[in-house]
Amino acid sequence: MPDLLTPARSLQPAVIDSRREPLVRVQGLTMAFGSTVVQRDLDFNILSGEVLALAGGSGCGKSTLLRHLIGLQMPAKGQVLYGTQDLYAADEGARTALLQSFGVMFQAGALWSSMTVGENVMLPMQVLTDMDASQREQEARFKLALVGLAGSFDAEPATLSGGMRKRAAIARALALNPSLLFLDEPSAGLDPLTSAHLDELILHLRDDLGTTVVMVSHELESIFALADRLLFLDAQSKTMTALGPPKELRRNGPEDVQRFLRRGASDQGKEERA
Repeated sequence: MPDLLTPARSLQPAVIDSRREPLVRVQGLTMAFGSTVVQRDLDFNILSGEVLALAGGSGCGKSTLLRHLIGLQMPAKGQVLYGTQDLYAADEGARTALLQSFGVMFQAGALWSSMTVGENVMLPMQVLTDMDASQREQEARFKLALVGLAGSFDAEPATLSGGMRKRAAIARALALNPSLLFLDEPSAGLDPLTSAHLDELILHLRDDLGTTVVMVSHELESIFALADRLLFLDAQSKTMTALGPPKELRRNGPEDVQRFLRRGASDQGKEERA
């Protein structure tokens, strides 16, 4: 694996100092389903204030890695460390606290259809805090306004567009004010304009709120516009083969990574919108 490349600001991605203390450290992580290894020997850090994109070809294990990072799937080997705490070795109390320190937006939004949008956003507060009903509503309305859905508190999820459902899911992920946000394919299935608006929201969360973002994505425009660093998972070698700023990897990364990042698209459109 090549050395970590020093990030450099090009469009919107921030300047990330690789010497910064990481929020999360992944050490020697091997992911498997039974005897079938998905990825092995993953070593990387998630740095405070960055947008880290997880990318690679179909079936390489991007979403599987996300599930390991958020506590939904036990590693076959290795550690996921939040500070000094191992997510999978911590006792129940410590693990619960770790799980509350980050928010997650799943690919399809995963909103409860039997609840209003506001009730969906309030659910983490109801389950995990001692906030009263009026406090939960006030906080939920604020989070919905933050993602551009100020008028959707009483709406049913089925009445929202795809982009609005993803924004509502992000509002729910932000319910407990996490410093770290995980997004699974945030732009998948969206039209270019809606995708661009969602990209702007993610940059706002990073730049104005200081939120660290880890996103699974195969959308090149979003990767080039958002990601400070790209972690590339290779399906054939079953390990990570590149980690660095997307534009630098497109120029100087391994040949297969360059091909992936040059496939029929560029970041030119994003530069024109900036």
